[in-house]
Amino acid sequence: MFVDSHCHLSFPELSAQLPQIRAAMAAAGVDRALCICTTLEEFEEVHALAMGHDNFWASAGVHPDNEGITEPTVEKLLELAARPRVVGIGETGLDYYQMEERKGGRSVADMEWQRERFRVHIRAARQCRKPLIIHTREASVDTVAILKEEGEDGSAGSAGGVFHCFTETMEVARAALDLGFYISFSGILTFKSAADLREVARFVPLDRLLIETDSPYLAPVPYRGKVNNPSYVPFVAAQVAELRGLSREAIGEQTSRNFEALFSGVTT
Repeated sequence: MFVDSHCHLSFPELSAQLPQIRAAMAAAGVDRALCICTTLEEFEEVHALAMGHDNFWASAGVHPDNEGITEPTVEKLLELAARPRVVGIGETGLDYYQMEERKGGRSVADMEWQRERFRVHIRAARQCRKPLIIHTREASVDTVAILKEEGEDGSAGSAGGVFHCFTETMEVARAALDLGFYISFSGILTFKSAADLREVARFVPLDRLLIETDSPYLAPVPYRGKVNNPSYVPFVAAQVAELRGLSREAIGEQTSRNFEALFSGVTT
């Protein structure tokens, strides 16, 4: 009934507990999950999860915040995207969050390497016609601008995709929707401090909405502060349901249909 559209089961906090997590998913009615790649070095492990379990799928990409790793090329991403059970390109995008503290005082101008990496992912996605999995943090203006510059405007030939773990404003949500993208909400939606984000979740059309955990991070209330896992995604569905005046099951069914519409080949 429920799909976790974005999780990191290859991360050590979760990989060692995979049998228990899968049992918890089954008990919670979470029947599918998309395992997200964040470095080329990690890809084989992520892909093995998808190949080893008939309700897991994989993406291919390099997270915008990762440095000191193998840089992706369009050719390499296309090679990985052609593997069985790889259904998306990413996690990719831009992350300008706390650059001075985290990145040695660098400015937005200094982040051209992130912007070029993002363009590489967009070009690969457009060639293989697989959706982009977008991460944007304090960089929405450039994220939207680059998507448009690279032809991702919702027209024929667009790869499309999803703005995952959405935490941006209503204005950014409208821009993403105008470009033909889906919007995915995580456990952040359940936090007391997320009132503005809940308004965005009320606004996003039901047929363009996804839910996720982004586990092992961002566990929803009542598990906030603990290690997250895909079995908790129904708590995100429940929050969306409350906002929309629908049942948790209705949100689960709708977001599952949306997942299938966006990511080709993910039906069980």
